[in-house]
Amino acid sequence: MTYRTIRQRLLLSAGSTVVMSLFLAAAASSQASTNDANHVNAAADTARASAKPTPLSQSHHYFWDALDLEPQDAWSSLRASFQWQDKNLSPDAQARVDKWIEHYRSSPENIAAITERATPWLAWISQQINERGLPGEIALIPFVESSFDPSARSHRGAAGLWQFMPGTGDALGLVRNSDYDGRLDVVTSTEAALDYLEMQAEEWYEGDLMLSLAAYNAGAGTVNRAQRQAQSQGLSGDYWALSLPNETMQYVPKLKAIATIINDPEQYGVSLPEIHPEPAFAKVQLAQPVSLTQASQLLNVSQSALSELNPGLLNGSLDPRSAQTLLVPEEVDTQVLAQLSQPSDTTLASSATQDTHRVESGDSLSAIAARYNVNQQDLIRWNAIERPESLQPGQLLTLTER
Repeated sequence: MTYRTIRQRLLLSAGSTVVMSLFLAAAASSQASTNDANHVNAAADTARASAKPTPLSQSHHYFWDALDLEPQDAWSSLRASFQWQDKNLSPDAQARVDKWIEHYRSSPENIAAITERATPWLAWISQQINERGLPGEIALIPFVESSFDPSARSHRGAAGLWQFMPGTGDALGLVRNSDYDGRLDVVTSTEAALDYLEMQAEEWYEGDLMLSLAAYNAGAGTVNRAQRQAQSQGLSGDYWALSLPNETMQYVPKLKAIATIINDPEQYGVSLPEIHPEPAFAKVQLAQPVSLTQASQLLNVSQSALSELNPGLLNGSLDPRSAQTLLVPEEVDTQVLAQLSQPSDTTLASSATQDTHRVESGDSLSAIAARYNVNQQDLIRWNAIERPESLQPGQLLTLTER
């Protein structure tokens, strides 16, 4: 049911209430006159008073207030999921947040540019966070990490919307080879980032997500040492009490500041782009290789649009041996999607297991190379492995040069 239909039905309901009230008043008046002719006027007045309908304008106001509670765009939905906005901070902690509020509001054009880049991703990311019951503020981590640029790369080697370092991505099972980088795949990397935050919060910090965010930035070892030091000095050991590297000291204040601005953009003179509350893309599971050129022609959408939605495809094509999901604009024909999803290359399925290997517990590069009769150095090069000793169970390795 559409928003307009809901409104129409509510207005009809309000009108029906008024008509029914008038009928009740007339019936009450008639009954009163039959029972006691000497009290006709008094009874009728009493009936009319008791059955007086609610003014239509008041009914409208009530119904519209109820409708206004429904999120109308991705921003209002995001604000509804914020959990940290009403938490009181110490004066020192609030000053750290206020510093970044002033920094961001001094350049509203930068916020406008970054939130514009968030347009394809924000609604979907917010949905994933809501489904996990996490604070909505977590959806703004890419604002701090990568300015919502899925192709962002740092000089230290971090990549993607969530800025995973190669080793961290490998540990989380993000496939990375010459054709595909899972750190740049928004769907895959988002799921890995949220898993990582929840895992660290549960393992080390009794569910404290602010401490997990600090560990996301500086590493759990750094945060754990800082926490022990703070507690030895009689401090609480929460994020705001820790002495951490400067970047990590600013990490949560930045996130809290941008969430504060987005929570009330008019107050800070910021204009946000309109973003629909539903995701801007659909996911197609593929069992056969497809180039973005082929997909563009079949779906009748621009190749650049597909490239922007699939930054993890480094060579402009999807190979199911590395990745199986292609993101496409949500408005494309679902029947065409079904056609694109049908496997057409039966040889791929039979040969895929010979061209890839999923790492199991106890595996080593030398053993894998010997098992498949390939050179260990080639294996390292084909999979862009920086730390051969850090293989993780579930990691997918390509066994051929493509």
